[in-house]
Amino acid sequence: MSLLAPLGALSARMHHLLVEGDTHGVYAGASPRGSGGARGTAADHGWAVTRAVAVGAVRAGWSRAAFVQVLLDGPYKAGEPARALQHRRGYDTAVAWLHRAFDGAHHYLQTRDPLCGRQDVHAALAAYRTRIERTPGPGTAAKTDLRNLIARLDICTRSGGWDHTVSERDLAERMGCARTTTHRSNQRLQHARLLRQLDHGSPTQGSRWMLLAPTGTGPLNLSHDESTPQRPQAGGAMSGPAMRHTHHPTGSHGQGDSDADLDSHTAARLMPLDAFTHRGLSSSGLAILAALAEHDGQTLAELQGSASISRATAYRQTNTLTHLGLIQREGELLHLAPEALAGTGQRGPHCEQPAADWTDVAQRLAVHGVSERRRQHHHTERARWHRTQLQLTNRHKQTQQPGTKTRQTHTTWHTAGTGQADTTHGHVHPHAAPHRENRLNEASQTPTSRGRPAR
Repeated sequence: MSLLAPLGALSARMHHLLVEGDTHGVYAGASPRGSGGARGTAADHGWAVTRAVAVGAVRAGWSRAAFVQVLLDGPYKAGEPARALQHRRGYDTAVAWLHRAFDGAHHYLQTRDPLCGRQDVHAALAAYRTRIERTPGPGTAAKTDLRNLIARLDICTRSGGWDHTVSERDLAERMGCARTTTHRSNQRLQHARLLRQLDHGSPTQGSRWMLLAPTGTGPLNLSHDESTPQRPQAGGAMSGPAMRHTHHPTGSHGQGDSDADLDSHTAARLMPLDAFTHRGLSSSGLAILAALAEHDGQTLAELQGSASISRATAYRQTNTLTHLGLIQREGELLHLAPEALAGTGQRGPHCEQPAADWTDVAQRLAVHGVSERRRQHHHTERARWHRTQLQLTNRHKQTQQPGTKTRQTHTTWHTAGTGQADTTHGHVHPHAAPHRENRLNEASQTPTSRGRPAR
């Protein structure tokens, strides 16, 4: 009788993890303990798998004794770290280790609201969207990560869950950036523990990912070493050498970075357009429009905080948007034009020829057609990859077909004279060229020795 029969049923994913183990490497590097060396990495992986199974066991209503019995006495793959610990340090140490995992999983579930249905999932995604909209993104890399999170959040909202399937090429087209930029952004988000890759996909589907929501209700932490360098500030002890623009909870110069507030729906709709590529209005221009879409009528100082941009970037981008007719100035306040989110500008004192639409904006900024060329490039890469896979499949089928002729190799040897014999059939070819070794032997003989009779 199986040890799992009298216990509560696990989910399909937890049952596979318990019986087969972490076959896809989902929990590799998931533990934050940070042990060093190969043995430490294996121990972290074993602890992460054990904690995941413990969470599934608590949700299924298992007792702590049943959890210990299944992992130590059962033949399941997820119990190998506990059984190895029992072999090295004894039964009591292994039981204490499993108790710590089970108690931690029980406390984890008690401190979090359970998701009972699709409505709860959508409510959790909406709360996560609010955190993303209030997350400061100073620097180009952080704004790219915000694009990544917003694009993934739209996919999760449609699928109705935290896990989603998307390839790097499709994600790059949604974000409006290159595939290599998307790849680096994925690595940064995984390092910040905001994203986890569940598998590497298949020949017909993209990789499967899961968004991770840290504890709390405040903004997310996107600070890293790839932020944009900030110019020296005038006066004070911070003058002189260039410093990196990092996140400060109370702000650096009067206006805090914690005042970030964007309209993520506007950003998701505009960021795939040509006008917001790196050479166009870029992510900073997108952040300004999304910030004004959330709260119209902001001063330049307020816009620096809500869009998480520097003062120089705010001046440069607002001047560009004003000349396109997308932003109107009323004293110190900046307002969106009535049809600004559609790319249609409005004539004003600073704009003589307002933009007609986003295509016109892209043409004025000399970035028209970038997204279409990116899609064509991705389509070419996919077609090339499929042709290569088809060729490899056909080649594999030809080698596996029964009765396929194989190339026969005949072993030959040369006689001492001028003939050549086939060792497979036994035929002698008298007109064949002599072996190289025989020719060398004949060349080594002198003319007199050739005509001299043998003694």
